[in-house]
Amino acid sequence: FYLLPFLVVFLYAFKSPQEIISSSPFSLPEKLEWVNFTQAFEALNFFQSFGNTFFITASAVLLLILLSGMAAYSIVRGGNKFFNGTYMFFIAGIMIPYQVIFVPMFVLGSNLGFINNLFGVIFLYVGTSLPFAIFVMAGFMKTIPKEIEEAAFIDGCSIMRTFWIIVLPMLKPVAAALTIILSLQIWNDYLLPQLFLSDNSMKTLTVMQSTLFSAFETNFNVGFAGIILSSLPILILFLFMQKHFVKGITMGSGK
Repeated sequence: FYLLPFLVVFLYAFKSPQEIISSSPFSLPEKLEWVNFTQAFEALNFFQSFGNTFFITASAVLLLILLSGMAAYSIVRGGNKFFNGTYMFFIAGIMIPYQVIFVPMFVLGSNLGFINNLFGVIFLYVGTSLPFAIFVMAGFMKTIPKEIEEAAFIDGCSIMRTFWIIVLPMLKPVAAALTIILSLQIWNDYLLPQLFLSDNSMKTLTVMQSTLFSAFETNFNVGFAGIILSSLPILILFLFMQKHFVKGITMGSGK
């Protein structure tokens, strides 16, 4: 049942409009209509929308990994009331999805000049996703032995140098897991780009993909071909980092 919708999307992407109407959704296409992907490629303005989506996703994820890593290191190694209170503040942020605060966020973004601004959208993604990233990073940070850092201090490393040279490389498993989770979330997000990026030259794949589906007329073959084109990059990322993703999720679960 989980795979059936994916099967329908895949089959429809290779069918002609006439065949979609006359045949069963689960029937194999009589002829592979590769022209559907060509039309979807043009309708999505693929290179431009892909570039916008990739820039927003990569920039936001990179900032989230760095900021959450530094914040988690301070919180876990700080160990006093201030850092514990800061941690609880970020945990409280997980309870509030950014969809709930759309109105004040839009007003704030408008006043800060985030309309039709890719960097503004990146800033908002970082702000709304940082609590979850810190929560995951802090849980993994607790499994790293303090003795390694103490040895670095004895050798003369400062706190910053210890983090960048010793701690940060040890965060690769959880960083890989967060990269996949956050990339999937930001890549597929529709609401924030639709709200702030009205300029056609700045629209993302998900926003452009919505234009393939209309309330009055929809070419499902082209629309589903567009879904496949939009999903391929994030699917390739998951396959490439799958081993690190599993390792990052499971490490520290017993401590």
